[in-house]
Amino acid sequence: MTENKLKRKIFETELNNEKISFEISGLAKQANAAVIGHYGDTAVLAVVVMSDKEVSGDFFPLTVDYEERFYAAGKILGSRYIRREGKSSDEATLSGRLVDRTIRPLFDSRLRREIQITLTVLAYDEIHDPDEIGLLATSIALGISDIPWNGPVGCIRVKNTDPQNNFRYQGFFAGPESKINMIEFEGMEIEEKEIETIFPSIQKEINRLVFFQKEIIKQIGKKKTNVVIPEPDQTLRKKVRGFILKQIETAIKNKTVGELKNLLFEELKQNNEPQENLPFIERIFEEEIDAYVHRQIIEHNNRLDGRKLDEIRPLYAETKLFNRTHGSAIFVRGDTQVLAVTTLGSPSAEQTFETMEGSGRKRFMLHYNFPKFSTGEVGRSRGPGRREIGHGALAAKAITNMIPSKEEFPYTIRVVAETLSSNGSSSMASTCAATLSLMDAGVPLKKPVTGIAMGLMLNKKGEYKILTDIQGFEDHYGDMDFKVAGTDKGITAIQVDVKIEGITEPIFKDALEGAKIARGKILKVLTDTLPSPRKELSKYAPKIITININPNRIGEVVGPGGKVINGIIAATENKVTIDIDQTGQIFIAGTEMPLVEKAKNMVEAIVKEYSVGETVEGLIVKILDFGAIVDLGGGQDGMLHVSELKEGFVKKVEDVVKIGDLVKVKIIRVDPDGRIGLSLKNVK
Repeated sequence: MTENKLKRKIFETELNNEKISFEISGLAKQANAAVIGHYGDTAVLAVVVMSDKEVSGDFFPLTVDYEERFYAAGKILGSRYIRREGKSSDEATLSGRLVDRTIRPLFDSRLRREIQITLTVLAYDEIHDPDEIGLLATSIALGISDIPWNGPVGCIRVKNTDPQNNFRYQGFFAGPESKINMIEFEGMEIEEKEIETIFPSIQKEINRLVFFQKEIIKQIGKKKTNVVIPEPDQTLRKKVRGFILKQIETAIKNKTVGELKNLLFEELKQNNEPQENLPFIERIFEEEIDAYVHRQIIEHNNRLDGRKLDEIRPLYAETKLFNRTHGSAIFVRGDTQVLAVTTLGSPSAEQTFETMEGSGRKRFMLHYNFPKFSTGEVGRSRGPGRREIGHGALAAKAITNMIPSKEEFPYTIRVVAETLSSNGSSSMASTCAATLSLMDAGVPLKKPVTGIAMGLMLNKKGEYKILTDIQGFEDHYGDMDFKVAGTDKGITAIQVDVKIEGITEPIFKDALEGAKIARGKILKVLTDTLPSPRKELSKYAPKIITININPNRIGEVVGPGGKVINGIIAATENKVTIDIDQTGQIFIAGTEMPLVEKAKNMVEAIVKEYSVGETVEGLIVKILDFGAIVDLGGGQDGMLHVSELKEGFVKKVEDVVKIGDLVKVKIIRVDPDGRIGLSLKNVK
């Protein structure tokens, strides 16, 4: 028997002042490369594979799968009937997108070999972020593999709190040497200048991690596969360019670029263009339009819809579109239209979630839909994909820190953003529409939030122009999608994606400053439409009353097997919900206020704490030899001793009170165990 040991090579460095290591061995040996990254006791396996044949299609076929395993955190999936992982959680989808968005710009987009990156979280210590170590492990795996790639990349997560340790901001930055190509940022109204100051230190850390990886690649990296990308004939390129330049300006203005492409195909076929040249036509067409758009903007400041570089498309907003919904709004920017509808619910409507990294409840949800008709296409309606999950998460991140606390506004809040028409940055339009919808529903937002998408045109000389409010055409042919959301005071969210290797500090600053001006203009449109949150909720929204009780008395409200609380709900015609927090906070909700009040009174009667000297009313419910029991309501009763019935001797209790009598009595004793002593004779 031959011993087959894994030959491990370990490479170590630091991340956030802690040791990280990368293990390269014989694991997943049939893949192009595999690396296990260790960060504390968190471990992520990154495996990269490339097919050996080209596939047909117009896009680079890259797939990134991020797999959470519950065993990584020592958990068994919570469903009684399903005990294995199924569809990726939203959090896993976002982690996969984060890796994809970082590595994709560093591939040659003309490559047509399928490449798949699979990240599997093998261990999670509930402290160290799998995203950081997973992305670095992916970068090393691509770097040492034979897959053509222009990495490596570094990444870092930054966090900041105030002197009281309250959250201020957190961000994830990634990119190759001397550039940043992917940003996710969430903040509590952080000023642009403060964010700009952290760029150099982030870039320095990224550069250090890139240098570390380059040393590994030098030692053990494979020779890159020479994937031949066929180049089109220059004569064909001249024919395409000549055809385009005559008609491109008109086609762009009239939004008939697709028709222009079809005409090009037809003309070349009629002119008997060799069959082997036909597959190159679309590629040349796209490259020539891309070059034309860049030239027009960089050299002539000429946006193809006639706007100035810093000009926003026409804006429109409206609220209270439907009577039955709790809040609604539409936000229009150019041809982009988003309808947002807000629904308010009781605390029991909170979303419960369970992921590898933890479980909990979510009281603010923002869901984004992007139907095919929004771009004039026909297609089957499916569940939310990566785009929908990502755009919804960004809009939610932009608004979440402006949502009032549960103590201020005890409702569960759900916003659905419906993209009705899309021509650039529907995610930022969703942020604006959601803000208005929330205000229309009466949610007391701390501040209204607006968002804008900034673009970039960069040429080979390093000359660039920043574009405000990019539309779809500029997004497609441009080099950057820089989304910024915030209030009048500061930034609440940033998301940056690029098609180039990355952006530099000057581009970063220019984009932030341009976005600030644009957000101010959009904010005026929002506040002109609805200056502040409505003071009253919709009559169709549930009404919530909050009661605070001693946590030790929660059991009395619930009762054995839920008997007491279910009895209250039944007494209110099952039209009221009651949610009890372990802190002793009770939320009573329903659409009919009299029933909500009734439930409140019943709960208060159960937990009412009586004081000596207090006068109360109650029914005589039981006669004893030595006195009577008085029902005080809410399941509480008191003892009316025979000596407290009246002055003088009482032979029989029934001589003074009978069952069913309503009596006014005084509290004369409250024992530590809750027993209450009453007196009838001392009542005046």
